[in-house]
Amino acid sequence: MKSCTKIRCQWLVGMLVLGIVGTVAAADPAVDRLRVGGVLLLRHAIAPGFGDPADFRIDDCSTQRNLSEAGRQQASAIGAWLRKRGIGRARVYSSQWCRCLETAELLGLGRVSPLPALNSFFERPADREPNLTALRAFLAAQPLQNEPLVLVTHQVTVTALTGISPSSGEGVVATLGAYGQLRDFARLSFAD
Repeated sequence: MKSCTKIRCQWLVGMLVLGIVGTVAAADPAVDRLRVGGVLLLRHAIAPGFGDPADFRIDDCSTQRNLSEAGRQQASAIGAWLRKRGIGRARVYSSQWCRCLETAELLGLGRVSPLPALNSFFERPADREPNLTALRAFLAAQPLQNEPLVLVTHQVTVTALTGISPSSGEGVVATLGAYGQLRDFARLSFAD
């Protein structure tokens, strides 16, 4: 095998760099925004049913609508999809509902912190404004940094903040601006 001359080596390195730059340039703009400190509002993975049972208790998962096996697989796959795109760690917060907490854990992106402001208000309309006010205050207190923020929540919360109604296991990427304002919304379905 021939040794690499200086000019030939520089040419090879240049071609490799161009290939890498080309790959990065072709990346999804929503993922790029998330990677550099964006916010992912993620609806929990598949949990069959609608609403919550009448005997729902926040401290007892057996009284709640929970992830199915397909939902657990979906949540794990979302985490793998994000890692494949260079998002291996994030600040992860979740609704206190068991289906959200389990989704957040299965992402495998870091420690999960429960955040009551992310709780559902679907069957609790009186909680809507207090939850959204608390969530906006939480976002306003977040540092603008180069680490993704993942918020695992419910369809009603994502829709109230973004106007987008995600399916189970879908998300909306947003840019976090000054004073906790979210902008530049893009739906993310985690499909290859």
